[in-house]
Amino acid sequence: MRQFPDREEVDFAIVGAGCGGGVLAAKLAEAGFSVVAFDAGPFWRPLSDFASDEREQEKLYWLDPRISGGDDPLEFGQNNSGRAVGGSSVHFQMVALRFRPDWFAARSRLGYAVDWPVDWRTMWRYYDEVERACAISGPANYPWGPKRRYPYRAHEVNAAGQVLARGAEAMGVPWAPTPLATVSAPRGKSPPCVYRGMCKIGCSTNAKQSVLITYIPRALDAGAEIRDSAMVGRIETENGRATGVEYHRDGQWRFQRARNVVCAGYSIETPRLLLNSANGAHPHGLANSSGTVGRYLMAHLNDAVWGVMDEEIRWYKGPPSMACCEHWNYTDDKDFDGGYSFMSQGPLPTDFARTLVTNEGVFGHDLRRQMTLYNRMAGLKMVGETMPQASNRVTLAEERDDFGLPRARVAFSHCDNDRRMQRHARDFMGRMLKAAGGRDLLETGATAHLMGGCRMGDDPETSVTDSDGRTWDIPNLWICDGSLMPTAGGVNPSMTIMANAARIADRIGALAAQHEPERAHG
Repeated sequence: MRQFPDREEVDFAIVGAGCGGGVLAAKLAEAGFSVVAFDAGPFWRPLSDFASDEREQEKLYWLDPRISGGDDPLEFGQNNSGRAVGGSSVHFQMVALRFRPDWFAARSRLGYAVDWPVDWRTMWRYYDEVERACAISGPANYPWGPKRRYPYRAHEVNAAGQVLARGAEAMGVPWAPTPLATVSAPRGKSPPCVYRGMCKIGCSTNAKQSVLITYIPRALDAGAEIRDSAMVGRIETENGRATGVEYHRDGQWRFQRARNVVCAGYSIETPRLLLNSANGAHPHGLANSSGTVGRYLMAHLNDAVWGVMDEEIRWYKGPPSMACCEHWNYTDDKDFDGGYSFMSQGPLPTDFARTLVTNEGVFGHDLRRQMTLYNRMAGLKMVGETMPQASNRVTLAEERDDFGLPRARVAFSHCDNDRRMQRHARDFMGRMLKAAGGRDLLETGATAHLMGGCRMGDDPETSVTDSDGRTWDIPNLWICDGSLMPTAGGVNPSMTIMANAARIADRIGALAAQHEPERAHG
């Protein structure tokens, strides 16, 4: 791997090497830019570093404390935060769904939230690109949205997915094998998925096509440096421009000079970094003249319904979500705005036991009794769109972390629309599970994924960046991660973050070729 000295002014210092930063690092390096991508987490080698053990693999999650408040405080960790090169994609469940095209113009077409500053047709081309890069395995005929062709055939649906299929057919709604970022046939050094079911704690065979084994190798081959275990604490500016990043590595603070800085730390760490980089010229944080940094944070509703089946399911065999239904993403006759999808489930034992303890408060013999039903259970879990609210936000707390940096303080509360969607999804999933033969149903509540916090837009007064991820206030400071998302959509966000990052990389290349004059707002 090429290594750049701190004193060398690289073209791009990218803070975060996940779905946004990892894709951007690869494409910028391939375009001839000098790139250093920082990540606070380690550079894992799955074949040697990963174990089939839930407790051991907690090393993949961002577990450093965050202060969570509001009416509905968010839980952080395995459900939404990664701390490793490759980011959350190292432990994601590989669900590879696209936004409904109308969601990119949610205000204009559907009458809620805001429009994206990007046309859906542009994003659709970049979905094609990242799905090829990640060798997505999906069905030949996906029943929702414009036609698309997945690079690899769909995986055979496991018993847990067949429960969803049976229920959907009984209720007269379509279902599909879930498009997944794990290969169904050999690809390079990646063997086909062997359905071990450990996906959520990191794939030790490299069948999972995470950013770690797709875009990061491309970045390295093109001459980028991946600087792992490097916690970036501040972005320095001078004369209205970013000059580089201050980071902690090997027990000391260091400074990397850069012509451009990109924040790609996701929806908590990107606002935290910008706010902590406040200075005399930017007293409220960098790129925050609109007061929008940290605001409009979103998290997906992740409620579930579980039931006992007469037959043995052994839902842990195979990827966790092998069948899906987007009926309520593409049907607008409902009492809430936005949409939700839902998938079959295959939680690992400790994860499911934690769900029972958290939601039902069961311990001891009661917990052991419920866990004896584990192999005969099935579940459906939603991914539901919450509304962007200015009051849902990230700020800085007075409490400091081990690096001496202010911890993130997160306030989150559901609105009435969110709650109507929750009720609708629980009712619908419950009826579907019963239609499939489920009994003794149990409902649980949760959230997953993070979006927003530094949204892009067309108006400098209500957004942090323009459509290219370039901050309105500082012309060589960019953002490229899920924090840019103006709306959450009703699907897992990884493909949308990656497609947007691929698009931004091409826009940066085009702007560089045009020698466009830098501009600043305000």
